[in-house]
Formats: sequence, structure tokens, C-alpha cells
Amino acid sequence: MSHPEARAATIVDVARVAGVSRQTVTRALHDMPGINAGTRERVLAAARELNYHPSRFGRGLVKPAARTLGLLVGDLTNPYYAELASTVLRLAAERGWNVVMAEPGSIADLAGGTDAVIGFTGLALERPNAGAPNLPVVEIDPPRVSPGHGRVEFERATATRQTVAHLRERGVSRPVVLDLPGRSARGRAFVDAFRDAGVDPVVADSALSWAELRSAGPDALIAFNDLNGFRLLRELAEAGVAVPDEVKVVGVDGLAVGEFVTPRLSTLAIDLGEVARAALDLVVELSDGSAGDLVRVVPHRFLARDST
Repeated sequence: MSHPEARAATIVDVARVAGVSRQTVTRALHDMPGINAGTRERVLAAARELNYHPSRFGRGLVKPAARTLGLLVGDLTNPYYAELASTVLRLAAERGWNVVMAEPGSIADLAGGTDAVIGFTGLALERPNAGAPNLPVVEIDPPRVSPGHGRVEFERATATRQTVAHLRERGVSRPVVLDLPGRSARGRAFVDAFRDAGVDPVVADSALSWAELRSAGPDALIAFNDLNGFRLLRELAEAGVAVPDEVKVVGVDGLAVGEFVTPRLSTLAIDLGEVARAALDLVVELSDGSAGDLVRVVPHRFLARDST
């Protein structure tokens, strides 16, 4: 037998060389029942030949106490990150995993004591220059692709078009899209969707107040996120502007608290449970070498509430 590739061997390589399934490799390496002695020896010989060593995380699939997941999150004072972190912690606990969390931190902060890392920071994650070359890393909604990292991407285009159609049906013709300086992907998506619907929106800095925005005469405000939307609702109420009759307001993120403000905020929501499960499943697939596709996609959905 010969080493099939220069990179570190995976369970898929062992299965190919031994001529068995990945499940059979797992049973053989962990001395589990359901496999005969000859097959077990063939698998062990292939593993020795390829210098394959199951990751600590992979061994944790059989021995739960061995698994430690690192979780990097953005600012926990932002409910968006806090809700996702809470969901990951709950689902990881259900799987018997230990979790170490850093805010926001880097992979280097967690690499030494964890078997895999999930990052949800709004920033691209870089691997440390040395150490942990095979550490499974999954990024949630990253701003750019990092080679070798798994990622959970958000599909916003469909919900964005639905939002714009909803607003146009309600007579919106002077929307303002609030965005970060330099423009974000979500801001560009709204601008494109409005233009496709025959309206050229104003784009403004998300930090601007209603007092600074009112001169544009908007009949709809597309907030950069739900927190931005909550602020605008408060400022509109203080200014005596009726929502949604005079100005409609839409947020992005779908924070649970949006159900408890007055008026309730319409928003592009994301199922954080689905996001967390996709990230955790991808961690396992990266750990045992079975991840053929490094990308999982979770769609936003438009929730029409009282603010539109």
C-alpha cells in the first residue's frame, strides 16, 4: 500500500485503502461489535500505513467526555450574538459536548484546548501561524471564504425581495436603506431589490437619527439590523410619527425581543436553531473527514409584523 496524498490522512482515506465503509473504520478503530477479525486487522493495517490518528473530537463520537468545542462570538451585549451563543450551548450540551467560549477572540485563543472551533464574529477567522493545522473550523456568515474552513452561509436574497414586494404593495415609494459605512452585502441586496421593483432608494449611514433622516421624506426605513430598528421606532414615537401609517420600519435578524416592542418590528429573520445545528453537524463531518461540501446554507424569511 502507498500513501494516497501528502496531506494528513482522513477516515475516508483509511476506508478507501482498506476497501470498507467509513462506519466500518470507526467500528474497527474503537473495537466496536459488528466487524470480523480479518476486516478489523485490515483497517488497522491501513491506518498504520497512512499514519492516521483519529482526532480527539472524532474519538468523542464514541466517548462523549473527550469532546471540547470552542465557540468564538461577537459582542455578547448584542442580543443577536447572545441568542446564537445560547442556542449553540444548548444543542452542544444535548450532544454531550463541553464548550469553551471567547468573545470575540481568535482561533489561536482556543486551539490548544479544543477539538474544533465554531466562529460567529462578523469577521473572517485566521488560523494561527503554527499549531493545530487540522483543527476543524466552521464559520457562521463569514464576510469572506477562508480555505479549509467550513461555513454556514445565510441566504437573504429571497426574503429581501419578499420584503420589498410587501412594502411596495403598501405604497412605499421613498425608502431609505440604512447601512454601514462602505456598504454591506445586506444593504446592497436591498438597494438592488428596490431598483428591480422600480424604486431608487436613498442609502444612509445606519448611525443617523430620525432627526437627520426626516429631511429625505422617507415613507420606509430599512434598518441595518433589529437593534437599529428598535432605536428608530423609539425615535419615531418620540417625534410623534405614526408607524406604520406615516413611516414603515423593517429590521434584520429576527431577534425574539422584536415580538415585545410596540409596534412589533417586521424583520428578516433567521432560524438560529437551524444555524446552530448546521454548524455542529459540519464540525462532526470535518472532524471525521467525511465533509464533501464545506458549505451549508440557511435562508432568511420575512416576518411581516405591525411596523409595516
